[in-house]
Amino acid sequence: MKSNNDNEIFRLRVQSIENVAEDVIELVLVDELGNTLPKWEAGAHVDIILDDALVRQYSLMGDTNQRHQYKIAVLKEPASRGGSKRIHQLSLGDEIGVRGPRNQFNLIPAPSYLFIAGGIGITPILPMIKVAESQGADWSLAYGGRRRESMAYAEKLVAKYGERVRLYPFDELGHIPLQSEMSSNGNGALTYCCGPEPLLQAVEDLAADWPDGLLHLERFAPKEIIIDTPDKPVEVYLAQSDITLQVPADRSILDVITEAGIDVMVSCQEGTCGTCETFVLEGIPDHRDSVLTKSEQEAGKTMLVCVSRALSDRLVLDL
Repeated sequence: MKSNNDNEIFRLRVQSIENVAEDVIELVLVDELGNTLPKWEAGAHVDIILDDALVRQYSLMGDTNQRHQYKIAVLKEPASRGGSKRIHQLSLGDEIGVRGPRNQFNLIPAPSYLFIAGGIGITPILPMIKVAESQGADWSLAYGGRRRESMAYAEKLVAKYGERVRLYPFDELGHIPLQSEMSSNGNGALTYCCGPEPLLQAVEDLAADWPDGLLHLERFAPKEIIIDTPDKPVEVYLAQSDITLQVPADRSILDVITEAGIDVMVSCQEGTCGTCETFVLEGIPDHRDSVLTKSEQEAGKTMLVCVSRALSDRLVLDL
């Protein structure tokens, strides 16, 4: 869940730009005055605000104890909607807006981990490996990509960690052999996976029978949501604002709340970043997000108001 200062936007300067793989650049962002930046933990991401209508989320990398810079890596997507293309056009000294950090992909302390990364999905995994190392945990990484040249930090990881890192360039070895990689998880290692949707779906399918809490995923795009019933109107009461709103079937809860003048922090509006996660005080949400775990959705204590609706006729939200 977001913290109280998550809504603050601050300006950071591009201190360095480095090509770290085919179509992938690493950027180091610093405060012009050398101010300390908000603390973050492995798995966290920030919003990069390029203009009012162009906000993208990128995972933080590097040392979580380094409070004077943020480091991100950005893949130039062929089908970019504008975000990655704009970032690849940045120059040294340029300033950009940053908001966060937030963390929906927390690394839970454990004696052992299996990390699975596909392509640019390696970025949130990198600080997790550092934390696992510092805690003396047993861990391994299965890392796939289109080709070696496209796999950021791959050779550095192998050079530093040896056999604990297994690389699977698709043009050489095909897909990550998930069956064999995940079959070794009988020791109860926590599994963290980030990458394209086909990889995440395959991992979810193989882990369908695992105990709750062993698998943790982070998505770049919303997963397919099967909607069994037609959307229906819902009454939404905002407890802090003492406002009752009627949300018609053809509009989102977020849209109606925003139209009423209530400030809700938003970013992706696709149910993947977790920015608009809101506490539910009463009622039953109809979860349609790609962030909350199955147990979190079943508990119904929070919801993402950008995409989710209601199974009950009324919701009471902590807004």
